[in-house]
Amino acid sequence: MTVQRILFALVIVAISACDAGAQTQRITLRATSAFDGKGRTIPDVTIVVADGKIADVRSGEAVAATYDLRGLTILPGLIDTHVHLDTHFGKNGRATSQGETPAQSILYEAENAYVTLMAGFTTVQSIGSPSDVEVRAAIARGVMPGPRLLTSIRPINENTGTPDQIRAFVRKVKADGADLVKLFASKSSREGGGQTMTDEQVAAACGEAKTLGLRTWVHAHSPSSIRAAVNGGCTVVTHGSQATNAGLQLMASHGVYFEPNIGLVSQNYLENRSRYFGIGNFDDQGFAFTEKGIPMKLEMFKNALKVSGLKLLMGTDAGAGAHGRSAEEIIYRVQIAGQRAADALAGATSLNAQSIELDNRIGAIAAGMDADLIAVDGDPLKDITALRRV
Repeated sequence: MTVQRILFALVIVAISACDAGAQTQRITLRATSAFDGKGRTIPDVTIVVADGKIADVRSGEAVAATYDLRGLTILPGLIDTHVHLDTHFGKNGRATSQGETPAQSILYEAENAYVTLMAGFTTVQSIGSPSDVEVRAAIARGVMPGPRLLTSIRPINENTGTPDQIRAFVRKVKADGADLVKLFASKSSREGGGQTMTDEQVAAACGEAKTLGLRTWVHAHSPSSIRAAVNGGCTVVTHGSQATNAGLQLMASHGVYFEPNIGLVSQNYLENRSRYFGIGNFDDQGFAFTEKGIPMKLEMFKNALKVSGLKLLMGTDAGAGAHGRSAEEIIYRVQIAGQRAADALAGATSLNAQSIELDNRIGAIAAGMDADLIAVDGDPLKDITALRRV
């Protein structure tokens, strides 16, 4: 059995509901080592799985294994907290769904879900499209292979309305089944990233979401939009390309998660320039901003690594061309930005799970957790590119 087939089998066990009256199914995995999601390495590991839950984790004990994965490292399923699963290159090779039927668009999204899962990402947060709702349901029913999917469905921006209208919008997306609320508090980095929503609009959205038990992900590039997000009570600041040391410290002091996207997204746009060019703000100026932003984001991230208590998430902002490649963001952070591999991996597992409020189920290898597991060829703590070999 190939490693990818093992991954697929484990994910189905972990995500699919078990019949209440079914006989207990026990699976034993043995591997060279495991990374537990929180910084600890377990050598010569044996993991016992019963009905989709981790029943036991042992080290150095030779037992008969259902799957012998020696030579591989087991990790918690990886989590990407920021993808756009519906975006794709259409029949004309362009990053647009123009001219497609809804059924065709859904099939592209299903394909993106599949390649993301096969790359070792067992949970993703799509930010966000109405089509996510049907894809999420199909995956949850077990009729379509894909990662556990969370979605914001529709975003809030400066045109959503007054603070009261924004609160009503939050209530509506909650009723429609949103797992979180996405705000665009600033322009795109391709347009300079200046603040767009007022502080009052941001506070209204974040406050109403908190009342309803929803998390808030705030697109914010500029220093002022980052301040508005933090002071407004948001859960996560995403992007933050222009974050100053003061802004980084502000996020840390308020316990706000920070999800910078420093590698894959820009690389993908530049690699696929001709397929994006002419769509929205993907013009000469937009690509100039993208190129200029690469060293700026790298320097910002290096500064973020020095801020004590700052909770750095792993989200890619993956769009058309980047699905199935989310691990490249982790690799970039380690190889180029100098983040410790253990911290980068924890950011993509246990810390990400905490940020999406699923840390009681996924993101770590321990008894009682979901058997949401992957295996990679090699040891990613020594060679982070092992994440390419799921």
